[in-house]
Amino acid sequence: MPLKVTEQLVFELAAPEPPSFGNFLPGGNAEALAAVTALATGTATETCIVVWGAPGAGKTHLLRAAASAVEARGAIAAFLAEPGALLAQDPAFLATRNLVAVDAVDDATPQAQARLFTVFNGLRERGGRLLVASRLPLAALPLREDLRTRLGWGLVYEIVPLADGDKPAALAAYARQRGFRLADDVIAYLLAHGRRDMAALLGTLAALDRDSLAAKRPITVPMLRDWLQREIRLDR
Repeated sequence: MPLKVTEQLVFELAAPEPPSFGNFLPGGNAEALAAVTALATGTATETCIVVWGAPGAGKTHLLRAAASAVEARGAIAAFLAEPGALLAQDPAFLATRNLVAVDAVDDATPQAQARLFTVFNGLRERGGRLLVASRLPLAALPLREDLRTRLGWGLVYEIVPLADGDKPAALAAYARQRGFRLADDVIAYLLAHGRRDMAALLGTLAALDRDSLAAKRPITVPMLRDWLQREIRLDR
């Protein structure tokens, strides 16, 4: 098999998975994960769930995972990466979706808020579900009060970043899901010398997995060190 084809196959095997409930590392967010999973699988009784928290905590991951889970069961979902996208959609059409997920609702303009209010009412009438994410808690959001009230009828969860003490076990579990093993010394070195946000950590693991497959050897501290040094050079 030609080298380029082999490298492409290896890259595809090692590419990061799309966001799913299976590769969300819950940490202190187990209750929120269970609630959002119930919303996506159609077993929740609430019309709406609001998740909020700091950037990088995993809010967008949950929204995308929920939309994917809805579509995986043959239903229809709409994921809107920002509330302005509501203005390009017919609210009556959105209300026919089984799930509408709207990210960054704290950036919603008055026009987008009005559209979201209409979508919420339509989903509620038809038995659909709404999932929204924000960097701010619901009480602090600059929203019109009728919209805030309706969002508050559902569940509200703060999504907290994974604690440093939980990261070694989470990284080991993620590696097992991808089908490889991370030694304790590799995890310790990554946490000591790599970027510590989970998106960067998981991206590093995916790259290491790719390199490991290409080299046909296990992931070691020297391999990780070389990868981190290459990353630093590329960033300059």
